[in-house]
Amino acid sequence: MGRIFHLPKECFLRQPKKTKTEKAKTKKRKKKITEILAKSEPKPGAPEDLQQLLADYYCSRRSVIELEELRLPESCFLQANDLTHSLSSYLKEICPKWAKLRKSHSEKKSVLVLVICSSAVRALELIRSMTAFRGDSKVMKLFAKHIKIQEQVRLLEKRVVHLGVGTPGRIKELVKQGALLLNPLRFLVFDWNWRDQKLRRMMDIPEIRKETCELLEMGILSLCKSESLKLGLF
Repeated sequence: MGRIFHLPKECFLRQPKKTKTEKAKTKKRKKKITEILAKSEPKPGAPEDLQQLLADYYCSRRSVIELEELRLPESCFLQANDLTHSLSSYLKEICPKWAKLRKSHSEKKSVLVLVICSSAVRALELIRSMTAFRGDSKVMKLFAKHIKIQEQVRLLEKRVVHLGVGTPGRIKELVKQGALLLNPLRFLVFDWNWRDQKLRRMMDIPEIRKETCELLEMGILSLCKSESLKLGLF
């Protein structure tokens, strides 16, 4: 009888041991990722970070010569946020003549300042936080959540907009459809340093990184090289 009872006990004990090991590995793996992000000192984004992002994204898709063509001139970069700024104070610093600039802007289907971020929720936060800078300027939400693209196309055709805040995917689609013209754009600001609940910056999210790189190739890189457009990392 002893053998009959001992055998199931031995079988029963092996399975939990395997499960605990798997759980331990999973916990260890998750802990490693969060620890690296949580314990690392906040470091503001720099122009070279964007240059490296483009190089890393296209390294397996382009030749060495083509990769070199993706490199942006240092002169197109604005002073990056040193993590002490609000969005309004940062925009005031990089665009001190905003009042004059927006008064002279009368072209529809375009914006003067474009702020690119990771989500609709973050876009709404940024719009609220730029109140002190925007003044009477017209601001447009350029993301997909709860807003049909046809509505955005109609609004861009109908009125003059000074500032646009949104996600790279929706902005890319508007540019592709010809609803948003990039030539009048003077400042492109990436919401570079902000982290979400998972401690990810916008460029840590694969889909956002992909959409951003593709958007940059839709005329933005050439505008930067011609020095008519300046880039900022907020």
